Amino acid sequence: MEKSDVMEPRLPTLEEMQQWTQVIGRAQQLLLEQAAGSSGQPLPFDPTTIARIQTGFADEGLALWQRFLNSGGLLRDRPDPAPASGPTARKDRRFADPAWTEHPFYDLIRQSYLLLSDYMMQMADAVDGVDPKQKAKLRFATTGLLDAIAPSNFAFTNPQVVQKTIESGGENLVNGLKHMLADLEKGQLTHTDGTKFELGRNIAATPGKVIHETPLYQLIHYAPTTDTVLETPLIIFPPWINRFYILDLSPEKSFVKWAVDQGLSVFLVSWKSADASMKDLVWDDYILDGQIDAIDTVRDLLKVKGVHAIGYCVAGTTLAATLALLAARGEADKVASATFFTAQVDFSQAGDLSLFVDDEQMKLVEQLSAPGFLDGRYMAATFNLLRGRDLIWNYVVNNYLLGMDYPPFDLLYWNGDTTNLPARWHRDYLTQLYRDNLLVVPGSISVAGTPIDLSRVTTPAYVQAGKEDHIAPLESVWKLTEHFSGPVRFLLAGSGHIAGVINPPAAMKYQYWACDEAQATLDAFLAQAQETKGSWWPDWRAWIEALDSRTVSVKGARVPGKGKRKAIEDAPGRYVKAR
Repeated sequence: MEKSDVMEPRLPTLEEMQQWTQVIGRAQQLLLEQAAGSSGQPLPFDPTTIARIQTGFADEGLALWQRFLNSGGLLRDRPDPAPASGPTARKDRRFADPAWTEHPFYDLIRQSYLLLSDYMMQMADAVDGVDPKQKAKLRFATTGLLDAIAPSNFAFTNPQVVQKTIESGGENLVNGLKHMLADLEKGQLTHTDGTKFELGRNIAATPGKVIHETPLYQLIHYAPTTDTVLETPLIIFPPWINRFYILDLSPEKSFVKWAVDQGLSVFLVSWKSADASMKDLVWDDYILDGQIDAIDTVRDLLKVKGVHAIGYCVAGTTLAATLALLAARGEADKVASATFFTAQVDFSQAGDLSLFVDDEQMKLVEQLSAPGFLDGRYMAATFNLLRGRDLIWNYVVNNYLLGMDYPPFDLLYWNGDTTNLPARWHRDYLTQLYRDNLLVVPGSISVAGTPIDLSRVTTPAYVQAGKEDHIAPLESVWKLTEHFSGPVRFLLAGSGHIAGVINPPAAMKYQYWACDEAQATLDAFLAQAQETKGSWWPDWRAWIEALDSRTVSVKGARVPGKGKRKAIEDAPGRYVKAR
């Protein structure tokens, strides 16, 4: 079937166009009223700015429609509009199908949508004189609305779906309905075919043993693959808002396997997914009974003074608090170095996640956490909303409308393997850190009665940020360097919160930026940093060895289960499999 034969709806009448204009206006008014209600005051606009925006929208809309009528529907010779809020349509994957530009009717729909998007984002940006967070909420809500109403999301305004429906005799819609009903039953959007993965077989499969277990975590000791290893062992703290195996995906992507092959004694904490028995857990428990307990267990097992520690995301935030507590106790030497993967301690520029911590949101969180824990599916939905175009609507189109089968993708399998969070800890984390930003105020947070102060931390630190990270923004991660008093190496990796971290050298993807000398500000770092193609992992490995290059033979307790800590079960252990 030729593209020109694609079924198209009839052209709208003038009355129908007026109706849609009214609907758009009402939607915009609701967004503005919501923002006004949240701020407690009317939203101020500069009348001149609003008049300019509205006049521009009206003129562009009429001109677009007139060109369509005058040219017999041939709009494609005109350059695409470039919305002030985003990329042009040529770079927009939603409109990648050629019919969006080659077929006159769909070209009109596409350009009308881009014009509308530009108008509504300009209106949101025109709000002035309000709290920046209220303005950010309005912008976030507007973006979410525009993503939702994109013509690509609807069967009869998406040329690819129309053609697929004709070609398959509607089978795509039946398959899509099956996918949608299955997702409704499990209460979660599916991103990949989960039947293709099995923990311990082709994912989370690096050999090792669980050698220690508490009600909060299991400690995995991975089997060495080299004859000698660095004397100072490595302990990895993944975030407990996700399963640990983001760091141990397929063997080709596994940071754990790579670190083992690089001659490190690697230990990793596998956190227990919360249930009702964990309803009273607080941050202190993850610091004392989690990180410090694991550090002491490894130190005692291998008879070493200290460990290299890695904290990813929220576990990195917690590692910073752990270091501050150890410094206050005079035990800082228990950690020889600390590495932070996309972690934040100062939440003053924490990005869109900070929009979810107002009073109304916290009431909702408490309602959802009534059993004593927050179901991980709610957290997954929140993270999906941050990238709704890619993680929600893309799958609505592909899997519900086009009826496509789910591709096997280990990272997306991990992303959908949710964990539950202890209710009290989650509430305290959102309010004390994201909302009130207390961690960077010396003495404002205490652990087991001991006030902590990040400025007392002198442990050598390696701080990694992602250039396109939407969860822990670059500007926010950088602030960690401003609160520690010891030597810090800051590194900026290409890509975002996940792909920026999980970037094995063999893949030869992305790049990173670093400076030989520490810089006083982020701007100075960005101006001086040198770009290196490929993975940053070797840079980190060289930094670790520069701190202490001493090695020991692999024997005794360096072999999982051979020391005083006997093997409980094979890695990855049962905690990561519990649902």
